[in-house]
Amino acid sequence: MAHTVGGCSLALIFIIVLLLVKANIDACKRGDVTVEPSHVISLGSAVNISCSLKPEQGCPQYSSLNRLILYKVNEKINLLHGHFLSSQVTDLPLGTTVFFCKLACSKRKELRICGAEISVGVVPEQPQNLSCIQKGERGTVNCTWDRGRDTYLYTTYTLQLNGPKNLTWQKQCNGHYCDHLDLGVNLTPELPESSYTAKVTATNRLGNASSFPSTFTFLDIVRPLPPWDIRIKCVNASVSRCILQWSDEGLVLLNRLRYRPNSSGSWKMVNATNAKGRHDLLDLKPFTEYEFQISSKLHLFKGSWSDWSESLRTQTPEEEPTGTLDVWYMKQHIDYSRQQISLFWKNMSLSEARGKILHYPVTLQEVAGGKVTLQNVTEHTSWTWVVPRTGNWVVTVSAANSKGSSLPTRINVTDLLGPGLLAPRQVSANSKGVDNIMVTWEPPGKAAPAVQEYVVEWRELHPRGGTQPPLNWLRTTPYNVSALISENIKPYSCYEISVYALSGDQRGGSSIRANSKHKAPLSGPHINAISEEKGSVLISWNEVPAQEQMGCLLHYRIYWKEQDSNSQPQLCEIPYRVSPNSHSIDSLQPRVTYVLWMTALTAAGESPPGNKREFCLQGEDAAVLGQAPDRMAQS
Repeated sequence: MAHTVGGCSLALIFIIVLLLVKANIDACKRGDVTVEPSHVISLGSAVNISCSLKPEQGCPQYSSLNRLILYKVNEKINLLHGHFLSSQVTDLPLGTTVFFCKLACSKRKELRICGAEISVGVVPEQPQNLSCIQKGERGTVNCTWDRGRDTYLYTTYTLQLNGPKNLTWQKQCNGHYCDHLDLGVNLTPELPESSYTAKVTATNRLGNASSFPSTFTFLDIVRPLPPWDIRIKCVNASVSRCILQWSDEGLVLLNRLRYRPNSSGSWKMVNATNAKGRHDLLDLKPFTEYEFQISSKLHLFKGSWSDWSESLRTQTPEEEPTGTLDVWYMKQHIDYSRQQISLFWKNMSLSEARGKILHYPVTLQEVAGGKVTLQNVTEHTSWTWVVPRTGNWVVTVSAANSKGSSLPTRINVTDLLGPGLLAPRQVSANSKGVDNIMVTWEPPGKAAPAVQEYVVEWRELHPRGGTQPPLNWLRTTPYNVSALISENIKPYSCYEISVYALSGDQRGGSSIRANSKHKAPLSGPHINAISEEKGSVLISWNEVPAQEQMGCLLHYRIYWKEQDSNSQPQLCEIPYRVSPNSHSIDSLQPRVTYVLWMTALTAAGESPPGNKREFCLQGEDAAVLGQAPDRMAQS
């Protein structure tokens, strides 16, 4: 079966060759096209093209009718009656141009006689920048060069390498992209100082050109393979001493190491001589993701560095936290005997945490007795206790990871907004864009020299969605009297901002309300009840919804006018208070039905009216909603 298949293949090849030969004979059976001086010419040269008919291949009836036409591609360039035509052609473009000779015996039909291709090109330029490299001790010599301009002709490049003991290696390539060759030869280190000379020659039909010879030794061209099997070990699971290890080729003399935290863009470089695949690193940071790479070289002055190795990415071990937590607190009276103390603290920076913080030990201690009243451990960044209002209290908070705990932060819990001498003066707040507020203040008079630091605290007064607003704060030096706050600042929300001056265990503070952006409220307060009390009218209302306040409310306005009256309503403007949401007016006349409504104001303007209510003051007989003439009116 194998012999049959082989025989069929040979027969098929033979048939194809015969067809190609016949096609070539048929193409020029009527005549010939000759080209002088050559089918390959240099740019700017002229060429003579001749077309001749073979005997008895002219027009069948009258030879005088023979008309020879010479085409350049599809363009007629010459026409002559007879058996022979010759034409000189100049200004041919770079590349190959096809010419055809045809015979016309009538106006309608042309018979093809023969054709020719003429290639126009240039002599090869001298190859430049010949360089050779061998990747690894067991690699092969690979050379590259700059070919120069395109010759537009079939051009071969011959790379020749001469070595000691008259050894010669040679290899060829051709084509437009022939600018490198691998000789397939491995240079060995037995004679590391022996010289080798490489040269590349470009050749085509118009001439040739050779590069300048490149002379080198084994050490000059061998580029080591990148190191592999990179690993790191930290002694006693501590970053105080970590050993970087790797594998290298046997002749490597020099290494360079580079490493960086994953969060950094810049590398730290280290050079090592005769490292033998290991190097101690003493400056790594704990609990940090690092990237390591290594490169190798065979000689101090000769040769080139290897490519960088593949990266080793790993995290260094944890160390116990350093520094202390930034802790702040709130005090709220629950009743005459109890108070709530809420502690808050900020996450440590990565450089301080030096590991994953697992929990926070918290203690609350009464100062006088020194007795630990409460202690707890939490994974959160806040904690709340309810304790007696009597006595003085101190809290401590620390952060713990797998290696240990930070030093505790200790705070004496005192009243923050007392009218003490430490209270900062002239606190003001101004918008600095959509999500920034600039807070300024003046030092607390004669007590200013005692101030050790200021704390600026802010929280949203009416958080949307009813969630507990986060408490935010920042600390600044006693020399600063301003702070730009931006954390958790949103437009169209009102914030209570407090500035505290701290001196030892003493505090003094002042507060203000502010917003970063505001506009008129979207709705007015909803009046929910109107009642008569000793000749006055007490109006109660529901707060404007938080999402409709659109900033800090400054005032409420209560409007009233007689029912069916066209006169302008009277109004009473009252300062905004969080509570109570009620106010009395005594300007209403008895037994007159009035329509009342309310609006709310920010610094940007007044809201639309809230709901309207009718009320008639009855004198001593109070008429309350649902009992007498007070009733809802359509807005």
